[in-house]
Amino acid sequence: QVQLVESGGGLVQPGGSLRLSCRASGNIPRINDMGWYRQAPGKQRELVASITSGGDTNIADSVKGRFTISRDNNKNTVYLQMNSLKPEDTAVYICNAQIYGYYWGQGTQVTVSS
Repeated sequence: QVQLVESGGGLVQPGGSLRLSCRASGNIPRINDMGWYRQAPGKQRELVASITSGGDTNIADSVKGRFTISRDNNKNTVYLQMNSLKPEDTAVYICNAQIYGYYWGQGTQVTVSS
């Protein structure tokens, strides 16, 4: 059984920063791609950023230059560093990992508000 557990969400003022973490645990021989999605109320889930096992990244245009994705393969953990946060970044951020299939975390709330 595989579990993904996110942490690091919270309330931050516009212009602030947060760092999200997502750790995979369980019977994991190898993790391929890992990524972060987000879903705001009334909107579809969208890809924020993804990273391959080799470190190649894909960043959504809406967050490019502000968000950075990284991973520690030894810890089965993916990170999302979010800087210069805007109110429109408010959403539930959900971790994703491709192992045997696609696995999802429960999500962590990020609220950007003054």
